[in-house]
Amino acid sequence: AEGSITPICAVSHTDLTIASIVHYCAHFYPGVMVTMRSFALAAALLSAPAFGFQHTFAGVGRQSMSTTSLNMEGSSDRRGFLNQVVIAGVATGMVTLGDTKPANAFGGFDRVNGQLKSYGLPPLKSVPDGFSPLLELWGKGKNRSPLLVQFAHPSDWVVTLPSQDVNGEDGTIQAGQYSAGDTATLYVIENTKVDNISEQPKAFFKDSIIKAISQKGDNIYQDFKVTNLETKPGDIGGQQYGIVDFKYTLITGAGFEVDRVGVASVTSVGNAVEVLWCASTRQRYKKLENKLRDIAGSFRVYSDGLNFSEQLARTVDDAF
Repeated sequence: AEGSITPICAVSHTDLTIASIVHYCAHFYPGVMVTMRSFALAAALLSAPAFGFQHTFAGVGRQSMSTTSLNMEGSSDRRGFLNQVVIAGVATGMVTLGDTKPANAFGGFDRVNGQLKSYGLPPLKSVPDGFSPLLELWGKGKNRSPLLVQFAHPSDWVVTLPSQDVNGEDGTIQAGQYSAGDTATLYVIENTKVDNISEQPKAFFKDSIIKAISQKGDNIYQDFKVTNLETKPGDIGGQQYGIVDFKYTLITGAGFEVDRVGVASVTSVGNAVEVLWCASTRQRYKKLENKLRDIAGSFRVYSDGLNFSEQLARTVDDAF
């Protein structure tokens, strides 16, 4: 999404401005690059008879956000429409997923273990059935300090990586089933070093996760609560990971509410605090809880003492 977008006109409960829809998508699909123009075009496609979808857009293609609205009845209907717009946009190339790869692009279990071995790190012993391992360097650009990030995710989830150009790196590492709103997203709080995660108060974890879920804009949630907290050891160097259960209500730009439930893993490696937050809707959480816990439990971050110069040099060459 192109920055934090706020609607510039008042709308009723059943009318969504395109601006507020883009804001909504930025929260549920932070890896999806949605622009005002691409969303309008994708929505216009869905409005065509060939798609069999009868919602109507008024003023598609106009420059004024205030005159472009979507008339829809009921929040579940709105959510279904938004999902279809994102899917249609991706399918037609009007909405992009940044640097997106299928799960098998990361080489699978043996390749990840080979990469871990090359860094002198502990190998994976296993991954849950139906999961794929991910090992990726966050911070390849000159504007970030590199971190080696590892976690496992369902094999049918789409993986999105940060984008690279000559100015540096933007975006984050994410895996998700975007059409359903199921996501696991990395958030890095830079220039914030914590020596011992296990000694941190509940407020530290609450503040860290709030920063993660609100990274695309302010005042988009309410009733955030940490419902459980425990710490677990990592694999090397006395690392600790806080496993945090949480829930909150998403407030969209159009004023309707979506209950979200999730589990996050929080640690501090290098000069940063790292959060992998995994969440879905309240309705889907019961079905997905074990998977989300497996993702959070598999989260590892490495940095200290590792040499990333070869990968960083290759990234610079690719940018040019």
